Amino acid sequence: MKKAYMFPGQGAQFPGMGKDLYEKYARARDRFEQANEILGFRITDLMFDGSEEDLRQTRVTQPAIFLHSVIMAELMGDDFRPDMAAGHSLGEFSALTATGALSFEDGLRLVARRAQAMQKATEQTRSTMAAVLGLDDETVERICAETPGVVVPANYNSPGQLVISGEVKAVEEAAAKLTEAGARRVVMLNVGGAFHSPLMEPARVELARAIENTRFEVPQAPVYQNATATPETDPDRIRQNLIAQLTAPVRWTQSIRRMIADGAGEFYEVGPGKVLLGLLRKIDRSVKGVKAEL
Repeated sequence: MKKAYMFPGQGAQFPGMGKDLYEKYARARDRFEQANEILGFRITDLMFDGSEEDLRQTRVTQPAIFLHSVIMAELMGDDFRPDMAAGHSLGEFSALTATGALSFEDGLRLVARRAQAMQKATEQTRSTMAAVLGLDDETVERICAETPGVVVPANYNSPGQLVISGEVKAVEEAAAKLTEAGARRVVMLNVGGAFHSPLMEPARVELARAIENTRFEVPQAPVYQNATATPETDPDRIRQNLIAQLTAPVRWTQSIRRMIADGAGEFYEVGPGKVLLGLLRKIDRSVKGVKAEL
């Protein structure tokens, strides 16, 4: 039975995250202090003692989740033996770093650049996201395509749970149509912008330059990437899929199904929270989901 490792994305943060690792493990302390230096501010103060509001800032959220996930994987040592890996949105950077495709330093620098670029892009257009519950993907895709303005499927999280993303007016109009079409609920999300939509193009261009100038290695296990839901080990293909990720949908349902088809029977969530274990149960209850612990 193959082991798959999953790394969470934005939304998994919580006050005090990583403090236990810092206090208990010298290796974790070294990594956190290294991160403070690379980022140019003490992210540890915000992670360990900050409020939920502090942690909701994109410039803090993304590196915080990355650090928690990657340091946790490092501390697992020989117990971290993936046959395959995947990360949800931001978590893809954690997966690539944990499997050795990116160095710790390069992974963190890219995540920090990504957070800044996304923040800038959100300030250019009034945009938002909404979770659509209880409708099939095809209906959501069709209604988005028929709605004027920019509104697209952004996260295929699990069957019957798809997030749409775009301009505020277009998302609101699509939400009303989706409710009419039989959605159980459409929930407007409290997010800063339209992630994984064409409105992230300025961020994609900015991040592409950084990714193209970063060294990628062959990972120790295939990483199933969000943009394609396919396993990759070739550094050039990994780089191109990572550049595409900001404006492409997160194909999480498709990624998990492909991993199962490729033999994954145990899924370990590495990092804060248990969001991905919840999605895994909705995608396929026949496989085992485990919260990675030290």
